[in-house]
Amino acid sequence: MPAYGSTELAEVRLLPTADFSYNSKMPVTLQSIREARERIKDVIYHSACNYSLSLSRLCNAEIYCKLDHLQVTGSFKERGARNKLKLMLEHGEGKAGVIAASAGNHAQALAYHGQDLGIPVTVVMPKWAPLVKVSNCRSFGATILLHGESYEDAKHEALQLAKEKSLTYIPGFDDEDIIAGQGTLGLEILEDVPDVEAIVVPVGGGGLLAGIATAVKALKPSVRIVGVEPVNAPTLHESLKLGKVTRIATKPTLADGLAIAEVGKLCFDLIRPRLDELLLVDEPTIARSVLKLLELEKTMVEGAGAVPLAAAMNPSCNLAGKKVVLVLCGGNIDVTVLSRIIDRGLAADGRLCRVTACVGDRPGSLARLTAILASTGASILDIAHDRHFGPADPALVTITATCETRDFEHIKEIESALQAAGIEFTRDT
Repeated sequence: MPAYGSTELAEVRLLPTADFSYNSKMPVTLQSIREARERIKDVIYHSACNYSLSLSRLCNAEIYCKLDHLQVTGSFKERGARNKLKLMLEHGEGKAGVIAASAGNHAQALAYHGQDLGIPVTVVMPKWAPLVKVSNCRSFGATILLHGESYEDAKHEALQLAKEKSLTYIPGFDDEDIIAGQGTLGLEILEDVPDVEAIVVPVGGGGLLAGIATAVKALKPSVRIVGVEPVNAPTLHESLKLGKVTRIATKPTLADGLAIAEVGKLCFDLIRPRLDELLLVDEPTIARSVLKLLELEKTMVEGAGAVPLAAAMNPSCNLAGKKVVLVLCGGNIDVTVLSRIIDRGLAADGRLCRVTACVGDRPGSLARLTAILASTGASILDIAHDRHFGPADPALVTITATCETRDFEHIKEIESALQAAGIEFTRDT
């Protein structure tokens, strides 16, 4: 029985192993996943699973990227949505329309495939849903309702509307047909990288992880299945600790698609006996991962799609020397916040530095400070000279400089130069 592990930053804590076994009566099986693949193969793109030299060197492992963010609507969610909607048509259902709650990717997948199959789609999205996802859903002809401050608020509203308007509610993850569709991604990975040793999968509600784990463990049990969650939304982590589905209070995260308060019950039952390790990654590391994928792979993914790299970059993941597939599951990042994420990623990578120095309020102080920074090779991007809210001593002022740096060693050079000049300063991290 696999043991559960949790990596929060660099610390590894093992969770107690529960007493359970594979359940052959589960509604999602290798057979149902294979049937789903036949059902959706005429439309769903078999995404590439490419080797990355740059990421392999970064992670000290043999890294392959499963590029499922290249589906038509930008995420893996199309697999489950197409499977579910086609099954409904086969059973003579869905004519009145379907409804779902989603922060974006599930909504887009349903909207696109609903339009293609002639099924009316209504989606309830939280008010904070990324604008790119809202506009994309509307472009596919779906009826969009913005409601509530959380996914749970949107879900409650969608369930109410389903009753009132006799619509079929389509869960985003906790549904056997949705999970089977997502599991087709696991079949593709084994075909493209048959000797894979580990697969790193993002975790929100658990549908993707449940599907991939079910398919892969049935065909090649030796493959290590690693789940990844944001520290700010550790829903599966808390559920595994307590041995049952547990509701949590999520915090804002760059991986907004993973900000789910409660893992799916069916997903949980499928994941538990198949998960080898679960890792938690913090916000700076997620931002750094988005940056690295953009910079090294020329690949733009959203925060939820970048968390596998965030885990693989952490030595505590113990992937060194192994053949690893990172599931890049979504690319619908809001361009209005992309620049901010890049800046955070640069800071997390030691390539942006902000120092606040306390200097005498006399001619030449600013020039002296900038000269010291220039002598280290730092490029000043922004500088602010503050007399009004500075130190208590009116003879002193604070100067805040944001600098472009090479790495953390370069930042240490800047700090040493300021210390040698006798300048008091603080550095933001």
